Amino acid sequence: MAIEILEAGKVLDEGPKSKKIHINQHNIRSNKTKDTDLPVITIKVGSKNYYCNEIVIYGPSTVKYCGSGNQKPLINCGARVVMETNSKIEIIN
Repeated sequence: MAIEILEAGKVLDEGPKSKKIHINQHNIRSNKTKDTDLPVITIKVGSKNYYCNEIVIYGPSTVKYCGSGNQKPLINCGARVVMETNSKIEIIN
């Protein structure tokens, strides 16, 4: 699996591949308890993962929740709430 931390100004262009965006709770907790600065936003495009802390989405998107209980997570990392878009995404931070 490819991993890339994105720099400010980087753009993920609009295209047919769906971009799935979710928030990494583990990094939020680590940043708080261990005084680290790990990126908390994950953008999945195909098999690639991109990490950052602030984005702008230039176009339509949807937010999905898989439900609670024994419902299967929306993506293999265990995320239960995911924003999906095919629109251009700009990395701010």
